[in-house]
Amino acid sequence: MPHMIFTGLEDYKARGTQASPYYTITHYTEFAETKDTVLIRGDVVFTSKLTDSEAKCLLETAHSFYLNDVRYRLVERFNKEPHEFDFKDVLQVLEMPTI
Repeated sequence: MPHMIFTGLEDYKARGTQASPYYTITHYTEFAETKDTVLIRGDVVFTSKLTDSEAKCLLETAHSFYLNDVRYRLVERFNKEPHEFDFKDVLQVLEMPTI
């Protein structure tokens, strides 16, 4: 997971994997084993689409799915069993209203 790329849902629906990134994150893991530290750089590509505070919240939320075993199961399901994945489960975990 050295890189994470975020785009808008509508852009992804329209362009798929060719959608422009709104926000990119790079994890620098060189000190992970020796110093128990990972440096992170986040770059908001489209400031008209995403504010710095929204980007920070997005980073924290994304990390919460990789650092929590229950939430990580949703990541695995999305990647390994996409036909079983339901975005409403993500909204429920985040305690957000379902659409």
